[in-house]
Amino acid sequence: MTVGFSTPAIAAKTVKNVRVWPSPDSTRVVLDLTQSIEYSYFTLSNPERLVLDLKGTRIDANLSYLAQSSDILKNIRSATKHKTDSRLVFDLNKKIEPIIFALKPTAPYGNRLVIDLMDTKAKVAQTKKKIKSDRNIIIAIDAGHGGEDPGSIGSHGNYEKRITLAIAKKVKKLIDKQKGLTAVMTRTGDYYVSLHGRTEKARKANADLLISIHADAYTSPKPAGAAVWTLSPRRANSEIGKWLEKKEKHSELLGGAGEVIKSTTTEKYLARTLLDMSMDHSMDQGYLIAKEILGELKGITQLHKRTPQSASFGVLKSPDIPSILVETGFISNPKEEKLLTNNWFQNKMAHSIFNAVDSYYRKNPPDGSYFAKYKDLKHRVKSGESLSLVAQNYKVTVSTIKKANNLNTNSIKVGQVLSIPQS
Repeated sequence: MTVGFSTPAIAAKTVKNVRVWPSPDSTRVVLDLTQSIEYSYFTLSNPERLVLDLKGTRIDANLSYLAQSSDILKNIRSATKHKTDSRLVFDLNKKIEPIIFALKPTAPYGNRLVIDLMDTKAKVAQTKKKIKSDRNIIIAIDAGHGGEDPGSIGSHGNYEKRITLAIAKKVKKLIDKQKGLTAVMTRTGDYYVSLHGRTEKARKANADLLISIHADAYTSPKPAGAAVWTLSPRRANSEIGKWLEKKEKHSELLGGAGEVIKSTTTEKYLARTLLDMSMDHSMDQGYLIAKEILGELKGITQLHKRTPQSASFGVLKSPDIPSILVETGFISNPKEEKLLTNNWFQNKMAHSIFNAVDSYYRKNPPDGSYFAKYKDLKHRVKSGESLSLVAQNYKVTVSTIKKANNLNTNSIKVGQVLSIPQS
């Protein structure tokens, strides 16, 4: 039996509401409490159940229909135990690993008990990046907060989690339209994903970049403007230390190099060197992309910080994935809160982020990517070829070839070498 404790109070304790937040990989159940409680739990099999005992607590919440939207939960039912205690039974469709913890009050919520139901058999297939001549560059888009975690809340009651998801979806749509780029989202709906879970989703998708989208807040309504953050060197060193202790993760982070150094007498030292190099590369790339994004954002909104800032944000900690966090504005500023919830402004924000990513990777394409294939492509003119025929063969326009080669006419000569711009 696993037991968790929070400080009990003398007054009667009540579960006043139960909320369910399903996601593709797990389901979160939240008990809204009148005050903190003592609890214990255990699991049963055949059929699969989670039993949660609440000491000195009564349940005054409607449990009907709560499980309907979850693939893991079949039903939630309650019972009285020892007169003053209550029991919740979670009937499950599959074997789960529960993670249960208490949360202290924070606006707009009071005391809560959180039950995360994780599918123990849910394994996402790990596919390594294949170096092909035209692979897509993969961008992980992380909509900050979600589900039980609303993020910051504006003076007009707007939740950060809804703004970030709306902008993230718009960014994904733009990226997916561009040949050579593909976007994946760490969350696609209003549910909670842990910080670790967000970076893991990006890693399992073989992401080349992680962009976490947020809206800033302050105790005063005055601060305004967008900012872009990268991982601080201090947090980077701390994270490398943690990864070094996880030998089973070396191959995952370092690819073939991790396999080569595995079980060698100097594995720890070699891993440290390789992880340092990987982290340095990721941080350098993240900083350059952050500068590109700021360059785009200054054309549509005020900037709170004109240069990339560094911080210890947990979502930026991957040594193998360049990661940045975009603060789209201050939700605590009434004017910017109105902008952030405006569809027109959200589209402007999404286009700015997309334009920066597209521009950066056209100038700095990863090896084996579609962008790299066409970056320095050259064509030697053959007999019988016209400029329009060359353009047609490479699926580009005549005007783009003329611009790339500083041509004033459509005339070309046999043996002439033309630069072919990306389509």
